[in-house]
Formats: sequence, structure tokens, C-alpha cells
Amino acid sequence: MTTFHELHAGRFVMPNAWDAGSAVLLGEAGFPAIATTSAGIAFSMAKCDHTLPDGAPAVSRDAMFARMQEIAAASAVPVNGDLEDGYGAEPAKVAETITLAREIGLAGGNIEDFDGRELYEVELAVERIVAAREAAGADFVLTARTDGQILRTPTSLSDSIDRANRFRAAGADCLYVPGVNELDTITTLVREIDGPLNVVIGLGTSTLTVAELQDAGVTRISLGGSIARAALGFIRRSAQELATRGTITFAADQIPQAELNQLFADRTS
Repeated sequence: MTTFHELHAGRFVMPNAWDAGSAVLLGEAGFPAIATTSAGIAFSMAKCDHTLPDGAPAVSRDAMFARMQEIAAASAVPVNGDLEDGYGAEPAKVAETITLAREIGLAGGNIEDFDGRELYEVELAVERIVAAREAAGADFVLTARTDGQILRTPTSLSDSIDRANRFRAAGADCLYVPGVNELDTITTLVREIDGPLNVVIGLGTSTLTVAELQDAGVTRISLGGSIARAALGFIRRSAQELATRGTITFAADQIPQAELNQLFADRTS
């Protein structure tokens, strides 16, 4: 099997799972790697009598890692973890999170420079990536994510590019600037960032396609919580049809029981 590191020498799509079942289905589709989604995991977790919104610390590191371990165990391909901001501002805390990620079987993971309120000062953000790199070892693919473009008041694109290049120099294997949905701007990121670029699609009204992004030079394409949100959208539509019309036309889209039984049985053999 091609290693996760080796995949970053080419172009590939990496959709996001939120539990073991979704990981198996994404793997069955033939993708060479999958990722976890903190949003999808949060939406599927119950706390008392309500589910959790996306974003640390809504879901604790222990709870998030327990689910990611299930996803990694169910997957036959490398799994990249959504590691939020490393679950702590201090570089030592980020290093601890990376070590735990390796221990549960993740092949790589993203570290954000956003604490849920604001971006970390760039010097601290770089120190955090240095610590993550030291903990990651040679085989773990470290992705540095800079969130300036998804702030309520976005930073300049040049600031995001500068941060990405600083993170690359600090040891990041892949760079990630979410919130950029225009092909011209993404082309600028590919040209100006000195390293493999991850772009997320499926957010908002973006119509970007895999072919367009790969032609522009994007190395890795992820989907964040898009598939999880689409699945929840299907559940809502199904429930509304049943409640208001009393029909179940939605059942025509289900995977047959025997097929699912075989698919999941294969994972245990």
C-alpha cells in the first residue's frame, strides 16, 4: 500500500469520516486515504440529552480520540486526524496530542493556529508546529492549518501565505488554508506556498471540482464535514416526508441489508 507520505508527492482526494461505518464506506469507494471530521464527530455525539456543536472544546480530546481510534481501526487506508488546535496553546500540549495521535494509529493530522477565538501569535504558532514535528517522527504526516481566511473579519491573503510558509519551514509536510473558494486565489496559494496544499471543498456554495483543483496544482482535497452534513440532511428530509406525507420514498436509496452485512463482515475477517 502506498504510504500517506508518498501520496503527497502526487494528487489525491481524501474524504472525511465521522464513525467506523462511514470510514468503511469511504474506503470501499477506493479513496487512497480518508480523514476524520471534528464537525461530523461532534454532531454524532450525545452529551446528556443533546448533541454537541463543532469546535473544541465542545468535544473533549479523550472523546474525540476514542472515535478517531475506531475510525483508524476500521479503515484499510491511512487516516488523517482533525486534531483541532492540538487541544492546548502550549507547544508541549500540541506535542502530547501528536504523540497520542500516533499511538491510536493515525497516519497524519492537522494542527490549527486558531484557538476558537483568535489566531495564535505567529511566533507561538510556529513554535507549536516545531513541537508537533518533533513529536511526529518521520512517518507521521503533519499538516499545518492557518485559519485566517475563515475569521469573521479575514486576515489578508498574504498573511495566510506567510504563516503557511513559516509552518513549512518549521517542519509541516502539508499546508491548509480553509475558506478560500475561488480558483484564482487557490492558484495563487499553490504558487506562493512552498509545499503541498490541502484544499477543502463542499463548503457553502462553492462549485469547485476535483479536476479543476488538481489541474491548478492542489495536492490534497478534503471535504471537512460536508458528507456528514449531507447525511444529516437526508435524515431530516426522510423524517419530514414520513411525518408530513406518511410515505417512505427515501427508502429507495438505502443500501441492501445483505450488502451491508457482507461489507462489514469483511472488515472483521
